[in-house]
Amino acid sequence: MVAGDRRALARAITLVESTRADHRQDAAALLDALLSHTGGATRIGISGAPGVGKSVFIEAFGLHLTSAGHKVAVLAVDPSSVRSGGSILGDKTRMEELARDPNAYIRPSPSGGALGGVTRRTRDAMLVCEAAGFDVVIVETVGVGQSETEVDHMVDAFVLLVAPGGGDELQGIKRGVMELVDVLVVTKADGELKNAATQSAADYRHALHLLRPKHADRSATVATTSALHHEGVGKVWQLISEHEDALKASGRLTELRAEQAKSWLWSEIREGLLERLKTNERVQQLLPTVEPAVAEGRLSPTSAAQQLLAETEADD
Repeated sequence: MVAGDRRALARAITLVESTRADHRQDAAALLDALLSHTGGATRIGISGAPGVGKSVFIEAFGLHLTSAGHKVAVLAVDPSSVRSGGSILGDKTRMEELARDPNAYIRPSPSGGALGGVTRRTRDAMLVCEAAGFDVVIVETVGVGQSETEVDHMVDAFVLLVAPGGGDELQGIKRGVMELVDVLVVTKADGELKNAATQSAADYRHALHLLRPKHADRSATVATTSALHHEGVGKVWQLISEHEDALKASGRLTELRAEQAKSWLWSEIREGLLERLKTNERVQQLLPTVEPAVAEGRLSPTSAAQQLLAETEADD
């Protein structure tokens, strides 16, 4: 995989995304072996509401980067159905030209119902891509709800795509998301929407200045793009590069990644404890009694949770 074998890369990501217990052990061993080959890529999170043009932008952005000599990996997360658990995984179809580029790799993954707009194993997949020699790793979130802010905890630059408009559109963006933005991009800046996009960019610049900066020595920046005509994508890369250079110069990038690694650790601990709780024999025996009691209102969820957690302590 480190030598650039695409089949090995695909198999490695499949392994780290697997939920099988034996695969989880193998995945952990693989990640430990690859760790010395990671950390050199620019990590970018791209978010935005459905219909804002994420896939069109990412394809134009990715092609701009590969033409400049970069190797680009796109981890595109599709929302999973809450009923069937299935996912369309159509990102390679939506980015046909980029998918054919030998210096690009697109990996669609189902969210699996995970919060944060990313899969539980997106961080693992990022490390695998870095070890395979990709110097730019893009995480495209599902673009649904404020929960996507989780992606900010795993990237160097958080890019938010917004449609031209302003006014109601500006009011509709959650403050929590705006406070995480490093680069805000107004899309579809062409044709009849070009003037609206320019005005929206000015409105967003003003709005961002009213918020407390995410980084003490650097404010968020704003750009307009027409991905359809491949205009403005180079400016977005310039802003991301300037942002990363500033973080490196101040030592903030090292601190940021250390904070993200600790956050990742506790995320793994939480998920691991939840899995152990679900598979605990005492808990499984008690669930058929506790769940109906909660559903019928005879027992509070808080009390029920305490009873179930007490069973795991009894095992210890």
